Amino acid sequence: MDEFKGKTREEDTDGLSLHVQRYRPEELEKLAKTTRFSKKEIQLIYRGFKQECPTGLIDEEGFKEIFSQFFPLGDATHYAHYVFNTFTRNHHGQISFEDFLASLSTVSRGTTQEKLQWIFGLYDVNNDGLITKAEMVDVVSAIYEMMGRSTEPQVEETSAKEHVEKIFHLIDANQDGAITIEELAQWVSRDDTIIQSLSMMDTVLYTRRDTASSSPPTCPSQSQP
Repeated sequence: MDEFKGKTREEDTDGLSLHVQRYRPEELEKLAKTTRFSKKEIQLIYRGFKQECPTGLIDEEGFKEIFSQFFPLGDATHYAHYVFNTFTRNHHGQISFEDFLASLSTVSRGTTQEKLQWIFGLYDVNNDGLITKAEMVDVVSAIYEMMGRSTEPQVEETSAKEHVEKIFHLIDANQDGAITIEELAQWVSRDDTIIQSLSMMDTVLYTRRDTASSSPPTCPSQSQP
């Protein structure tokens, strides 16, 4: 439990006072009740999170660097940007441990409806309650970039757009050029593989911490919220 106790401290560097905020997570017991992780799992996730960003808050650049570890065959930068936007809450462009844990719990172990809401939020880039074809192309392109050489067959520059052209009209039931959460739910109900595929998030984003190399990337930004 000691690792869950944070504090704010002052460090003196070459005569300059450096204010470093230690974000204090909620108590372990409460986190176990509000997520779908056990206490042991939360401690494991927190240990890795704190090691990467000891201030307890991670900004987008740090998130991208960590996320990219898991997809070495491609460029995960753009996809990490979209995922980051679904994880962040009210910390001025930074993710707290509670935000990260809550979102990871939803994505990996949430109900079908919760996962559906997360997917919709991922593709609804401007957060206006609708997914346009352009938004879908942007996110699908980011996914293809992330998968890189592991994609079979090898993707071309136009692959994302062609893929979206094939499926967008199938999801857009009323053919008005935008997809609502209801239309997405209807489409997923006919083929739930898109929901099932999120199970990878249950392992990729935190179990690797237990076997990670001894020199993980450091959080590149220690900026204040």
